[in-house]
Amino acid sequence: MMRAAAIALLSHWRRRPGQGLTLVLGLALATALWVAVQAINAEARAAYARAADQIGTGRYESLTAETGRIPVATYVRLRRAGWPVTPLLEGRFRVADGTVSLIGADLLSYPARPEPQPGIDGPEPAQLFGRPGIVFGRPDTLARLGAAEGLPAPLPTDELPPDLLLTDISTAARLLDRPDTVTRLLLIAPPGADLPPLADIAPGLQRHPPRTGLDAAQLTDSFHLNLTAFGLLCFAVGLFIVHGAAGLAFEQRRAMFRTLRALGLPLRRLALLLLAELVALGLLAGILGVILGWVVAALLLPDVAATLRGLYGAPAEGGLHLRPGWIISGLAMALAGVLLAGAQGLLRLRALPLLAAGSQSAWTLAETRRHRWMAIAGGALILAGLAAAMVDGLLAGFALLAGLMLGSALLLPPLLAAALRRIAARTRDPVMQWVWADLRAQLPGLSLALMALLLAMATNIGVGTMVSGFRLTFTGWLDQRLPAELYLTAPSETEAAAITEWLATRADAVLPTASVRTGAGTQEIWVHGITPHATYRDNWPVLRALPDGWDRLADGSGAMINEQFARRGGIALGDMLMLDGNDALQVVGIYSDYGNPTGQAMVSLETLQSIMGPLPVMQALVRVAPGNAATLAAELRGAFALRREALRPQAAIKSAALAVFDKTFVITAALNLLTLGVAGFAIFTSLLTLWLMRLPQVAPVWALGLSRARLARLELIRSLALTAMTALLALPLGMVLAWVLMVVINAEAFGWRLPFAVFPMDWVRLGALALLAGALAAALPARRLHRLPPAELLKVFASER
Repeated sequence: MMRAAAIALLSHWRRRPGQGLTLVLGLALATALWVAVQAINAEARAAYARAADQIGTGRYESLTAETGRIPVATYVRLRRAGWPVTPLLEGRFRVADGTVSLIGADLLSYPARPEPQPGIDGPEPAQLFGRPGIVFGRPDTLARLGAAEGLPAPLPTDELPPDLLLTDISTAARLLDRPDTVTRLLLIAPPGADLPPLADIAPGLQRHPPRTGLDAAQLTDSFHLNLTAFGLLCFAVGLFIVHGAAGLAFEQRRAMFRTLRALGLPLRRLALLLLAELVALGLLAGILGVILGWVVAALLLPDVAATLRGLYGAPAEGGLHLRPGWIISGLAMALAGVLLAGAQGLLRLRALPLLAAGSQSAWTLAETRRHRWMAIAGGALILAGLAAAMVDGLLAGFALLAGLMLGSALLLPPLLAAALRRIAARTRDPVMQWVWADLRAQLPGLSLALMALLLAMATNIGVGTMVSGFRLTFTGWLDQRLPAELYLTAPSETEAAAITEWLATRADAVLPTASVRTGAGTQEIWVHGITPHATYRDNWPVLRALPDGWDRLADGSGAMINEQFARRGGIALGDMLMLDGNDALQVVGIYSDYGNPTGQAMVSLETLQSIMGPLPVMQALVRVAPGNAATLAAELRGAFALRREALRPQAAIKSAALAVFDKTFVITAALNLLTLGVAGFAIFTSLLTLWLMRLPQVAPVWALGLSRARLARLELIRSLALTAMTALLALPLGMVLAWVLMVVINAEAFGWRLPFAVFPMDWVRLGALALLAGALAAALPARRLHRLPPAELLKVFASER
């Protein structure tokens, strides 16, 4: 009996292969989006851990100071006392096209000295420790150094992560201009029990356990959590396709179920056969989804790696490796998804009487009774999300998002039912009264697809508003942050002085700048020394400042800090800022610094040199009439043989920054588009499911005189009406989502808050796209209804329905 029943159940897919393909592809697509996100996250985290192993710091305990700097004398005391420590000096080193991480180590005791590439001889000891020294790095990282005077000799290696250089600690101290201090000490072996206590030798040091990855792993947690949430949303939306296809299969086989039950097949065995069928379909779709997810991840990973490196300074790479974790995760999600989609049909079939198993009215009545509970659950989820917002932290922000979106999705069917009931009550035309009443009766079958559309549209509106607002703000911020016409980076301090003298009579103003990385409390920050000038006062993107802030900065008593540093350090206007452990300046201003993962402070150049000692001044802002900038740049390059990257026009810097910005949000745009496409497909499968189920309701209206052509037009109107109502409800939800992303999530994840802006034309385009999706979804059922032979409609009056 079981074998015959299994053959009968499988015959359905043989007769309707397109339906089986829809189910498998729908589940595969949902799984692929989840797998792609998990593969990207796994690859990035593996890169962090690999980078920690490659530079040899992740496996060892470390000692740090509260100021971020340890005097060399402290290191010497520890070594003489027998403590097995090796020093590290870490910082950011400026190159022509940005900065790279630089690590200085005692290469005699450093536990992970890299080997040169095959075919390249290792350095001699005199080269390693003498001037100008040797620097290890990947070939592409070394190429960014250029050929400036005083740089160590490059030695290519494949054993370091991207954008990181390793050199002798004395060479690093010279390049970073930080003599007599180190950043931290590594414990390369467990200290003996007979050694003097750390508190007696170096009371200011703190001991930390081994790290399993770079600090980038913590820094980018918000990014990966955001991707995971997006992947889960895509998967949930994709499940609506599976639900629609599974519902159609259950409806079309209802007579078969009844016949098998009547022939003596117990309900439990029928359920087991259907469960086995679902598992087989889930495994097939899961395998296909893993393959598709691999392809999507491979396409998106290079842009994600560029985002992580540019936005966070994280050592991410663009290669993709096969990892069991996300493969198993994809298969498990596919199985869970298909079982979740099929379980509803099984439960309904079991709960209803045998002869009522296929009754549309019975199924609709059961769903309608749940609207009240859906409204209560939706309201409770929204309240829970608002309660979570009272707690600080990124997870609380995502809990707020989850509560708002899931609660709103559950409220959608009751709201639509109430709206349709009100519209029907105010309609006088009998045909339209039937249309609205019939639409309300079909709402339970479409509710999941409409919930998917609501979530997809709200996500598109929210994320699109955030990205568009960010781009608008970023463009305006670049105009403020890059006020000069030319930006100079001289090869040496001597040449910088000569260029400044040459420009004295040719430019309106030359404003030298210098930068250094130093300790500020428990944080490492960049401190920039500027030449006070109206250029900064008139253009700098200051968020909050004391009335005499710029005057205080110019006279050396004040400093301005970026928003990230202020938020992470809990620093407010008027607070005192400790630089280099003992120099205090009052915070007189806080400025926006979008896209910068590190803290930053700005003081006058004279103040910076008084705190840090003489610094090499090789950079400058050049002010000149905009029409003369290109001519002056050409003359300057000719007079001093400057490379192109040594003198950059304002427009070129802005163009490069915007290109990086656009690449940053490639994955967001791709996932947005995929989510909306999946939601449209879910509506299509739901309408296809309901088409056969609706024949008993359509046939009497046709018999009363409505033509099949008019019924087909009404079918399109119904779909467009539901889509439009859902889109209208998605708009306020999307606005709330955008506000949470920009004001709550962004501030917690990145340390800055974006101003809120709206883009009505984006809403119009998205609404038009949603209506198009609704029309296309209804096109096939309407076409079938238009071409349906009258004999098929007449059979309704003679059939068991």
